[in-house]
Amino acid sequence: MAFIGDADPFTASIPATKVELTVSFCVLYTQGIANKEWREFGRTEVIDNTLNPDFVRKFILDYFFEERQNLRFDLRLEKPLTGIPGKKCGTIIVRAEEVSNCRVRVLMLQFCGNKLDKKDFFGKSDPFLVFYRSNEDGSYTICHKTEVVKNTLDPVWQAFKIPVRALCNGDYDRSIKVEVYDWDRDGGHDFIGEFSTSYREMSRSQSQFHVYEVLNPKKKGKKKKKYQNSGTVCCYCYSSCPNMTQINFTVAIDFTASNGNPSQPTSLHYMSPYQLNDYAMALRAVGEIIQDYDSDKMFPALGFGAKLPPDGRVSHEFALNGNPQNPYCTGIEGVMEAYYQSLKSVRLYGPTHFSPVINHVARYASAVTDGSQYFILLIISDGVITDMAQTKESIVNASSLPMSIIIVGVGPAEFDEMIELDGDEERISSQGRYAERDIVQFVPFRDYIDRRGNHILSMARLAKEVLAEIPDQFLSYMRTRGIKPGPLPPPYTPCPPPAINPLLTRRVSRI
Repeated sequence: MAFIGDADPFTASIPATKVELTVSFCVLYTQGIANKEWREFGRTEVIDNTLNPDFVRKFILDYFFEERQNLRFDLRLEKPLTGIPGKKCGTIIVRAEEVSNCRVRVLMLQFCGNKLDKKDFFGKSDPFLVFYRSNEDGSYTICHKTEVVKNTLDPVWQAFKIPVRALCNGDYDRSIKVEVYDWDRDGGHDFIGEFSTSYREMSRSQSQFHVYEVLNPKKKGKKKKKYQNSGTVCCYCYSSCPNMTQINFTVAIDFTASNGNPSQPTSLHYMSPYQLNDYAMALRAVGEIIQDYDSDKMFPALGFGAKLPPDGRVSHEFALNGNPQNPYCTGIEGVMEAYYQSLKSVRLYGPTHFSPVINHVARYASAVTDGSQYFILLIISDGVITDMAQTKESIVNASSLPMSIIIVGVGPAEFDEMIELDGDEERISSQGRYAERDIVQFVPFRDYIDRRGNHILSMARLAKEVLAEIPDQFLSYMRTRGIKPGPLPPPYTPCPPPAINPLLTRRVSRI
């Protein structure tokens, strides 16, 4: 999962970031939004002359905030490979695990080996390291290989950067196995030994070198008491945590009488048993994309322009779930359910006021201005705004806050006021004050409805359009506030020689 905070607000120009997918021996296809055609994106590499290949190649894709990107992997699950009559050709194994939301990065500034016994360690060898992440089922998956260091007694491998997600999927105590091999050009690499660690253990070596004994189980079994180890590997790591921004998504739905009686098929709020109405389609289209950026997936859902039970008072800021103290709904499905229940309990009335729901979200946004949270308000409405002056003032005030407003117009009405609020042609102003930045995106849903009745395509088009400006609006807030991504790692420093390293000195004296 990519957070919006992945983008660098001082260098990014295109609202896309990279995501990494690791699989074993397959072909990856991507699907177009409009024509739904599948196109091959890439394949894993082939490793010759081995019965148990470990594939390292990654698929690096452009990730777009505003789109749902479908992927297809052509492979088989633990199926035998055939092709040569009378011979076993092996099997292909695919392992899947839910990816965590971990955003921490680990920079291994140093891995180096130190010779203790020429017979057992790196004497006259070409060593390299292979890192394995343990899976939920107890198996191991390769996640990194170092380069080969040629003909050395004390190898020093290049520093490398790897996501914690790749090492342990965000589980800091999960086992990480590291195997040490002597490279052979024919592929039959000699196993020197191995050691196990964890992210938590490695992260403790941020201020000093951490030493691991490299053990060869076979040699340990044969030599018994005489065998100590096959050498040591020391590491120094640096953890960097980039700025992370939590997205807070709020929905506000128009319950004014101009939408028509919800019990009639002509109403924009009509609940057909066969298809979603425009409000529901707009809500689901935008919400299903946004919810992936909200860690707890608890969304405030508001309504405006209705008479509420039991006294029939008109409200322009009411909770769809009927609980004003806790208007949060669980996921988009929870918002949809609350919307349908409100249609059964409230009476559509009027007028159409936007400013109360804008001010509602702005109150929360004003309390968190350090870049750690960003607020998105989705307003779905059918027509004329009756508090235009107050709405402009609310938007101008909110333009200095970590906040964006999406307005989706449904139905056949003219949307002149909503177009004016968009501010693409002229920056919105109120009482002589101009908005600090553009925070409003307006889209008429009718312009994106598929004429052949493909509602999935209609929702995809709508989501792509209304969410396209969010990354730029987010970055504009960060720039104006001087909020930068997380700290860069410290400069690389070579591994000290064994005699200088006190940890290694103590290890040698014990042995």
